[in-house]
Amino acid sequence: MSDDDHAHDGSDGRDHGHDGHDHHTHDDHHAHDLDTLGYAVVTVSSSRTHDDDPAGDAIEAAVADAGDETVVREIVADDFDGVQATVNRLIGRDDADCVVTTGGTGVTPDDVTVEAATPLFDKELPGFGELFRALSREEIGTMVVGTRATAGVSDGVPVFCLPGSENAARLGSEAIIVEEAGHLAGLARRE
Repeated sequence: MSDDDHAHDGSDGRDHGHDGHDHHTHDDHHAHDLDTLGYAVVTVSSSRTHDDDPAGDAIEAAVADAGDETVVREIVADDFDGVQATVNRLIGRDDADCVVTTGGTGVTPDDVTVEAATPLFDKELPGFGELFRALSREEIGTMVVGTRATAGVSDGVPVFCLPGSENAARLGSEAIIVEEAGHLAGLARRE
């Protein structure tokens, strides 16, 4: 074998930071994944209604297409206390494995979703916002700097905060959330 053949197998006597984990067993890594999830979807808006909520509709469609269920869908005004109380209440529901908000992630004075949700997080998931912005850049270019999409885990429940546009809600829910929520929820609840 050449030196390159030993580069990652630990035979060179160096610690490669893998702590003895075999990263080639994909199935074991997903052993704790939840098979089906119940989603709580919250639209943060002072102007939307249940009949006029394209971003919420896009999230609900992505959830259904993934074989999961939207167990509750709510609209809450752009109000810090209202948003925080709603998200916190939904985290505590037994049938909600994941909470997704849409709206209130921009930079206007009434965009308070990020400020309301992040104090509830036990752990932040910075990779979500980073990936969302990277994917969004293809569509909206440098305007992506105006979104503060974020995510975290609270009491074993992943919470994702998406912008309020239909396209952003569709992109975030289809390309990221439904792909990872079951894995994240399973890991967060692992004992």
